[in-house]
Amino acid sequence: MAEILYGKPVADAVKAGLRSRIAALKEKGIQPGLAVLLVGEDPASCIYVRNKGRACEELGIYSETLRLPGDTEAAVLSAKIDELNANKRIHGILVQMPLPKPLNEQAVIRRILPEKDVDGFHPFNVGSMVQGINTFLPCTPAGILKMMEYYDIRPAGKHVVIVGRSNIVGKPMANLLCQKSPIANATVTLCHTATENLKSHTLQADILIAAAGVPAMIREDMVREGAVVIDVGVNRVPDAAARNGTRLCGDVDFDAVSRRAAAITPVPGGVGLMTIAMLMQNTVEAAEKQP
Repeated sequence: MAEILYGKPVADAVKAGLRSRIAALKEKGIQPGLAVLLVGEDPASCIYVRNKGRACEELGIYSETLRLPGDTEAAVLSAKIDELNANKRIHGILVQMPLPKPLNEQAVIRRILPEKDVDGFHPFNVGSMVQGINTFLPCTPAGILKMMEYYDIRPAGKHVVIVGRSNIVGKPMANLLCQKSPIANATVTLCHTATENLKSHTLQADILIAAAGVPAMIREDMVREGAVVIDVGVNRVPDAAARNGTRLCGDVDFDAVSRRAAAITPVPGGVGLMTIAMLMQNTVEAAEKQP
């Protein structure tokens, strides 16, 4: 059976390291501040925003959540972002995705000042990441790197196969893993919906990262014996046995793949916990950098 790579001990270690940095900032009269803008009532987004608020409270980070109706116009949302850009108490701004139509997500991301873009999605920060310049990294890929480091998974020289090419996970993950750095230096294959014979690629992976958003798409026969499998997917599927009739699952058939892999992350309880931990880290770094 595979080793289970839980996110909680890694997230706890990240938070423990942040507490002393937050205390040092408070001695200077600075309390790190995070503002989250939530447009509409997407259930998954509401849960995620609530969890972010709890993490801020746990660490002593000032937190604001601004809730706007789903029919909010672009000009109104832009004005709210401008207010937060000018607010000295707010060091990090996050607009919860996805946004309702017809709001333009890229235009909204570009509106946030790069130095307050704690999601790491602004083109300036993405460009810095690609060039290997120190900047805010997207939280989920950064969390995966932190998990690899914690569990002593060394990708250098290994073949990493990523399934999924989103701007949130797949693309930045591929970029980070091919860079010359201690927890990287890998050979990376990025697969997507147009990839022919996906199984032929996943079977080559020493490390397989599933981030396509398709429940249980990675089957046992798609995984090489002894591979490390990192499941980024968070999918809600019907389950008659569950109290509310649904349950969370990842992009990997966990039970079956666990018999074949050397190590695997669970869903829930794996990468998702790291995403919020790294958001907290980016927020503290923003407070340390801003004048």
